[in-house]
Amino acid sequence: MITQIFWILFFVLILGAVIYDLWIQGKRKKELSLKEAGLWTIAWISLALLFNLLIYFFFGSGKALEFLTAYLLEKSLSLDNLFVFLVIFSYFDLPILFQQKVLKLGILGAFVMRAVFIFGGIWLLSSFHFLFYIFGAFLIYSGIKLIFQKTEKIEPEKNLFLRIVRKVVPLVDDLKKGKIFIKKEGKICLTSLFAILILIESSDLIFALDSVPAVLAITQDPFIAYTSNAFAILGLRALYFFLVGFLPKFIYLKRGITILLIFIGLKMVLSNVYHLSLVFSLSIILLIIGLSIILSLIKQKQRKNYALPH
Repeated sequence: MITQIFWILFFVLILGAVIYDLWIQGKRKKELSLKEAGLWTIAWISLALLFNLLIYFFFGSGKALEFLTAYLLEKSLSLDNLFVFLVIFSYFDLPILFQQKVLKLGILGAFVMRAVFIFGGIWLLSSFHFLFYIFGAFLIYSGIKLIFQKTEKIEPEKNLFLRIVRKVVPLVDDLKKGKIFIKKEGKICLTSLFAILILIESSDLIFALDSVPAVLAITQDPFIAYTSNAFAILGLRALYFFLVGFLPKFIYLKRGITILLIFIGLKMVLSNVYHLSLVFSLSIILLIIGLSIILSLIKQKQRKNYALPH
C-alpha cells in the first residue's frame, strides 16, 4: 500500500515539476541566465534529495541508499550526454533560445524512453538472469570503446532515424522562426530544428543503452530504478545551461565516465564471485567523477598559466 502511495506522490511531484520547468519556464522568450540555471539546478537536486529522505523514513536506509546511488550514477553519466548535446548545437550553430525548446522536447522523450528501458530491463533480468552478465559485459565494452573514441562526430546524413524521416517528409534548412514544421509551396515541411531533435533523441537512446544497465546494477526495484532516473533527468535542462560554459573545460570527464562504466560492468560480471556494497559503489562514483572534474580544472589552470607571458 505504501509503495502505491509513493508512486502517486512521485507522479504528482514529477508532473508538477515537468509542467513548471518544461512548459511554463520553457515558454520564456529570453535565455536562461547562468545564475538562474544554477539556482534551478540546486532546486531540482534538492527536490530529489527530499524525495530520497522520504524513502529513508518510509522504506528504510537500504532503499534510500539504492536511490541515492542510482541517482548520482545517472547524474554523473548524463554529464557526457550533455557534452554530446553541446556538440550537436554547436554543429548547427543553434541559438540558445532555440536550444531551450529542443531540450524541453528531448527531455519529455527521455522520460518515456527510460520507462520502456527500465521496466523492460527488469522484466528481462527477472526472466533471464544470465542477461545480468551480458549487460555487465556490454558496459565494459562501452567503456573500452570510449577509450579509443577521440572526438564526438556529428554526421546528420548518417543518422538512421533522420534518413527514414527524410524519405517521408521534406526537410528544409530553416531555423529563423524556431519552428519544427513550416508550410512551403503548399507542402508541410520539417525544419532543421526537427533534425536536431532527432539527433538529440537518438543520442539519448544510445546513452540509455549504457545508463539503464548501469542503474540496474545498483537496484532492480522498479520504483527505485525509475524514480531515481526520472529525478536525474528532470534537472537536465537547467544543468545544461549552467554547465554549458564549463563542459569543454572538463577534459578528463570522458575518461572518468569510461572508468565508471567499466567499474559498474565489472561489478555486474563478478557479482557472483564478489559482492560490492552500495556504500563502496557510491564512494567510487563520487571519487571518479570528483577526481575527473578536479584534474580537469587543474589542467586548465596549468594551461592558462603556461599561456601567460613570462
